[in-house]
Amino acid sequence: MGKTLKTMGKMSRREGVALSTGVKVLKVIQRRPYAPGVHGSPKAGRAGGGGRSRLSVYGTQLREKQKAKRLYGIMEKQFRNYFDKATRMQGNSADNLARLLEMRLDNAVFRLGLAKTRPQARQMVSHAIICVNGKKVNIPSYQVRVDDKVSVRENKKEKKLFEDLEKRLAGQTIPGWLHMDASTMTGKVVSVPEGEDLKEIYDPRLIVEFYSR
Repeated sequence: MGKTLKTMGKMSRREGVALSTGVKVLKVIQRRPYAPGVHGSPKAGRAGGGGRSRLSVYGTQLREKQKAKRLYGIMEKQFRNYFDKATRMQGNSADNLARLLEMRLDNAVFRLGLAKTRPQARQMVSHAIICVNGKKVNIPSYQVRVDDKVSVRENKKEKKLFEDLEKRLAGQTIPGWLHMDASTMTGKVVSVPEGEDLKEIYDPRLIVEFYSR
């Protein structure tokens, strides 16, 4: 996502939702369920200012865009490119946008349970730990396709990172568009994400409206 001084916990507080499944982020949200900064504190809200103010239509659309960008760890230029591509594709632009984001390689690694969080998945891909169809791929934004096989490189399987993989996978629900074989640390894209698999903490329709205004 480029260099940023903001922590995931702080960004999650700003958006009002957990942007990561990491334990630290969830604890921060539970402990301080309000926006960061002096104007976001409960005391400021009680004084007649601060708190989470009512947003305008533009503000609501902007916040949805920010949620999606921060959830997937994408900078503005790249995110705009996703929108432009989504509008050129056949079908519903909002669904197209959500589908392009979901089918990023780093997100597929996260959804398969190979990584605990999206930032960790992005790092795994960048460090060339992941293969697609047996070939090393180190580009987090790489778009996976139906029938692609996503796996851990053979010489990386003994890493401490994967020692509790089977236990983690036992308690994780893999989305319907993916299949995971824990014994071989290999996942497969069995279809494109549709319907429930496209539902996230952001509303892609509002993002399309934001860029189309």
